[in-house]
Amino acid sequence: MVQYKQQCVRCKKNMVLVTGRNQFPICYECQKNELKGEIKDPKMKKMFDIPEQLYQQNSFLRSIKANYLRYGKLTDRQIEFFKKTVKKMTKCESQKDTDKAK
Repeated sequence: MVQYKQQCVRCKKNMVLVTGRNQFPICYECQKNELKGEIKDPKMKKMFDIPEQLYQQNSFLRSIKANYLRYGKLTDRQIEFFKKTVKKMTKCESQKDTDKAK
């Protein structure tokens, strides 16, 4: 997969890692306000309770949370892929930590 950096389209200051699919790159700082909001459903609250670092690294996770806050619900596939992505990212992070320890 081809990845490159491009300026954020809102602030024009920060660089965002972009893949071919991402047509509208927005940095975490610009999207942070969209991610603030009260989540009332306990299941969703638990699901979205992940380290902020993961939201900074992955625009997909940010968009899923923003969509939930905007529309109040998610499809089963969105929930499935959100959990799968978080699991994959935490697995990669733990592998990097063990590699650094060696």
